[in-house]
Amino acid sequence: MKTVLITGASSGIGQATARYFSQNGWHVIATMTCFDHGKDTVGLPNVSSYLMDVASTASIESAKAEILKKHPVIDVIINNAGIGYRSFVELSHDDKIQHIVDVNWLGVVKVCRAFIPVFREQNFGQFINISSIAGLVNLPLGSFYHSTKKAVESFSECMSYELLEFNISVCTVQFGNAPTAFQSHVTKSETGGIPSYERMMEKITSILHKKTKKNTNLTSEITKTLFAIANKPCKNFTRYKVGFDANAMNFLRSKLGYKLFNRIIRKSVLG
Repeated sequence: MKTVLITGASSGIGQATARYFSQNGWHVIATMTCFDHGKDTVGLPNVSSYLMDVASTASIESAKAEILKKHPVIDVIINNAGIGYRSFVELSHDDKIQHIVDVNWLGVVKVCRAFIPVFREQNFGQFINISSIAGLVNLPLGSFYHSTKKAVESFSECMSYELLEFNISVCTVQFGNAPTAFQSHVTKSETGGIPSYERMMEKITSILHKKTKKNTNLTSEITKTLFAIANKPCKNFTRYKVGFDANAMNFLRSKLGYKLFNRIIRKSVLG
C-alpha cells in the first residue's frame, strides 16, 4: 500500500483528496492544524491524522518525527494547505500579508525542506504542490494571493532541478474555484469608504462566488487528477491544469498576449 501525505486535509480539496486516495487503496497521512475542524477526515478508513502547522518549522519537525515512527516510507507529498486574502494594496495589513506568505508559500518551502531528506534516502518520492489559476494569470484584488501562488510555481520549478538525481519528481497543479468553503473563508480587506474600491470588491466577490457554484464537478476532477499524477509521476517538472477555467485562462493568455488579455479582464470586471 502506497502512502501519501496531504497538508491542509481537514476540509475542502484536502479532505476530498484524502477521501479519494483512501477509497482507492492508498494510506493517507492527513495533516491539519485542528482535529476538531477535521473530524470528517480523521474518521476516514486508511487515514492517519497528525497536527501540523505548515507556517511553523517547529510544528513541521515535530509532526515529521511522529509520522516517521509509524510511516518510514512516504511515496507522495501533496502540499495543499492554503488561505486567501482579497485586499487592495493601499488597505492591506502587515499581519495579513505575512500570514498568507507564511502559509501559501513558505509553508510549501518548509514542508519540502523537511521531507527532501526522507525522499533522498528512499531514492524516490514526489512533491505535488497545489498552485491555482492564480499562479497562471493575474486578476484584480489578487495582489497577495496570486503572488504566493506565483512563488509556489517558481520555487517548485527551481527545486525540481536539484532533485532529479535522487529520483524525486516535482509538479504543480493549477485550477479555478472549486465548490468548497474556501471562498467563504477568504479574508477580505475593508474598502475604506472609497466608492471605486467598494464597487470592485462587490464585483469580484460576486464573480468568484458565481464561478464557484458553477464548477460543480471540479472537486472530483481535481482529486482524480491528483490520484493519476501520484500513480504515474513525471520525471521532469510539469504544470497540470484542471478544469475549464484554468485551461481557458491559459489558452486566452497565451493566444491573446498580455495587452489584449488585460483589456478583456478590465472590461469584464471594471466595465
